[in-house]
Amino acid sequence: MWWPAAFKRFKVLCLVNCALAALVLGAFSGWVQAADYSGPLFDAHLHYNEEAWNGQAGPHPLSDVLARMQRNGVQAIVANSRPNDGTKALAEAREATRAAGVTVVPFIRLYRNRDDYTNWFRDESIYAMVQAEFARGTAAGPYRGIGEFHLYDSANANGPVAKKLMQFAQDQQLAVLAHVDDVAIDLLLAHAPKARLIWAHTGIGGASVERVEALLTKYPQLMGELSYRPGLTCGDGALCPEWRALLLKYPTRFLIGSDTWVNQRWLYYDELMRGYRRWLGDLPPAVARRIAWDNGAALFLAPRP
Repeated sequence: MWWPAAFKRFKVLCLVNCALAALVLGAFSGWVQAADYSGPLFDAHLHYNEEAWNGQAGPHPLSDVLARMQRNGVQAIVANSRPNDGTKALAEAREATRAAGVTVVPFIRLYRNRDDYTNWFRDESIYAMVQAEFARGTAAGPYRGIGEFHLYDSANANGPVAKKLMQFAQDQQLAVLAHVDDVAIDLLLAHAPKARLIWAHTGIGGASVERVEALLTKYPQLMGELSYRPGLTCGDGALCPEWRALLLKYPTRFLIGSDTWVNQRWLYYDELMRGYRRWLGDLPPAVARRIAWDNGAALFLAPRP
């Protein structure tokens, strides 16, 4: 007669222990991996190039790209395209962008075609084109920046058109989106010390965290955009420790972006945004919100001074 009673007590004890273990494991799991960031996103580096849609044909018409933004909670974009027709198409689609909940912030890109990538910094016709575009503006309002441009040799930051464009941006209070190395940051800002410079990829060549921090300290107007940034995340998509520390130290100095420079990036747009939400969840909520949305909104959605 003792066996059934002992067995019942043993069974109850097992159930209690199992329940406690589940609670402990659940709490530990929540501590190890925070919830993904769920707030709005500001895509501060987006291209709508002619390969995606040239106004008549292409795999990613306006309805497609706006649907991708909407389902990922992207509520504002910095649009810069080759040629500028793509940006103007987004700016002109005011009813569609309003329905998708997306605000378009137009930038003037320096590239009419791929040949311009390697020669823009000394091509006077590029400077004339930028001035003409700026004078025209867009259906979404005035242009708010120039770029993205590339300098494959940092010395070309001293090209005559590079100098004039930096000074033009400073005079007109335009942001500059630059795909350059850390040496070129110093050269470009020597031409226009008060210009707002957004460092595309925060150094795609892999400038050290220490060097990035030194430049942020030296130039209070410098912002880092984090697409393609080497070493930003580790194995499971979480922030690497040194980058987490940097973002916590400078929460007002970073932006995120998709860099849809080829159509494959549009195909993986959902995955790119999920990746951001994953590592933003590693940060305190207020810091995550700043990097995901507030910094871009403060730059481009608030009234200009």
